[in-house]
Amino acid sequence: MKMIMLVFNEAMDEEVLEVLRHCRLGNYTRLNGVFGKGTTSGTHMGTEIWPGRNNSLFMAVPDEAVEPLLKCIRELRKTMGAEGIKAFTWNLESVT
Repeated sequence: MKMIMLVFNEAMDEEVLEVLRHCRLGNYTRLNGVFGKGTTSGTHMGTEIWPGRNNSLFMAVPDEAVEPLLKCIRELRKTMGAEGIKAFTWNLESVT
């Protein structure tokens, strides 16, 4: 299994959830209104100077579901442009 963390501009919320539905992934942990700074997405701190916020999803995903999900995320990045979404993966050693 892999752990996938998606970090995305809150404006992309519906599009990201649609990707998960398309990939038949319904289980996740969600963090709303997270702040950060990215090279391509800019700074999101929820202030007048640095407006905007991000959301984040964490998903434990079977190995065979990882690449289809990442493919969909790559396509979403192409269509949404500067709005910003990143996917990070790492090995998941156990789930209890």
